[in-house]
Amino acid sequence: MADISTIYKLSIIAFIYFTNVYGTSCPVLECWFVQERPGRGGGFPAAMSQEKSLLYINTDPEWKRPESQQRPSTDINPDRLYYITDPAATFCSSSLHPPEGSVQKPQCEINPFMPQPSSVQWTVSLTDSAHSPIYLQADWYSASLQGLNGQLSLSSVMRAPTATKEPAVLLSVSSRTPVVRSRLGERVVLDCGFWAEASSPLSGSGFTVEWRYQFRGDGRLVLAYDGKNDRLAETQEKGAELDFTALHERGNASLILQEAQVRHSGTYICTVYLPYILAQVAVELEIVEPPSLSIFPSPLPLSVPGQVVTVQCEASGFSPLSLELHWELMEMDGNVRPLGQGSVSGHRQGPDGTYSQTTRLQLDSAKLDLGRGGEVTCVAVHPGGTRRARVTLNVIGVSAPSIEDSMAMVAVALCLYGLIKVISWTFISSGSEDAEKVNVLL
Repeated sequence: MADISTIYKLSIIAFIYFTNVYGTSCPVLECWFVQERPGRGGGFPAAMSQEKSLLYINTDPEWKRPESQQRPSTDINPDRLYYITDPAATFCSSSLHPPEGSVQKPQCEINPFMPQPSSVQWTVSLTDSAHSPIYLQADWYSASLQGLNGQLSLSSVMRAPTATKEPAVLLSVSSRTPVVRSRLGERVVLDCGFWAEASSPLSGSGFTVEWRYQFRGDGRLVLAYDGKNDRLAETQEKGAELDFTALHERGNASLILQEAQVRHSGTYICTVYLPYILAQVAVELEIVEPPSLSIFPSPLPLSVPGQVVTVQCEASGFSPLSLELHWELMEMDGNVRPLGQGSVSGHRQGPDGTYSQTTRLQLDSAKLDLGRGGEVTCVAVHPGGTRRARVTLNVIGVSAPSIEDSMAMVAVALCLYGLIKVISWTFISSGSEDAEKVNVLL
């Protein structure tokens, strides 16, 4: 028992030692350090350089880097080793740390950052003073990360005492759903959350949240909120809002769209401002609405061999534009064979932004070998799902009878044969009786 007690005490001592020395650490992040190359000018775009770097993440603000980690065994430039303190533990997300041996890697980029006042109207109040605080005199960095399988988008601003390579995260903006798909009319939530270091002098002067929309060169302000003065900027966007209680209590800056429309498809940029610094993430919204199918005429008229029947299928109310239309025929024996695309029209856009398209098919029973007909199907393949519409085609007067027809003809023949036999027996019986009567009279 004494030995067990001694082992238990030694385990407790070792745990306390490693906690004090190594803190609460996360797996090491591989990253790229990207910056402008010096000496480029003359109006030409600045050339960029990139170097491999490693980010050692710890969540304990009181953590001190141990001596054993100052010169790790690696071929990476020691100047590109960063020891980051992240109390919010956003860098520790599982989506940023793939399983060992995984081919897929998260995307990570770290850059030098220059704090400066923002000139945007709804952020001016954050930097009323004309003097920059001494606190800004340090090494500043920004980091942008994309998690595996689109599970996380993260942007952080960090401050390090000059020449220490030990930055601490002051502001993190993240989205757990960088890509969102929605159908028309649904309520959509574009996730965006932020965390700010409360002990930083920059956190006590309020914040501002801004949402902007971009799509194919078109951009507009969706919503802007001045958290310092509790004021919304005037915009033309309708049906967009924030949950202000969640924003102030938990840093939930998610944008809420009450009713999704086609015009909402695009990129939304969530930006959070603190005095002199900002961080932002992008969220892609795609409105995906599958088509509704209609076939004309329905039902199809009866067809005879050599006759051409024209059938039309209209796909309407779909978004995005991508759509594939084709025809199929299910024959009487259950076999399905393609009939091609038919004649496909161009896209037409409705007032609500959705699209419609038509395909027309000529059913020539002779050329297409339609046999006795079957079930004609219009198939629409769309990112929102595959849709089908069916109509029955009956071809009469076909020379080659089916098995069912053959069986029916045999049954009719048997019935006729039986009827003839009954009539024959009746006449024979009647003739016999008349002959017997004649013999009796004689």
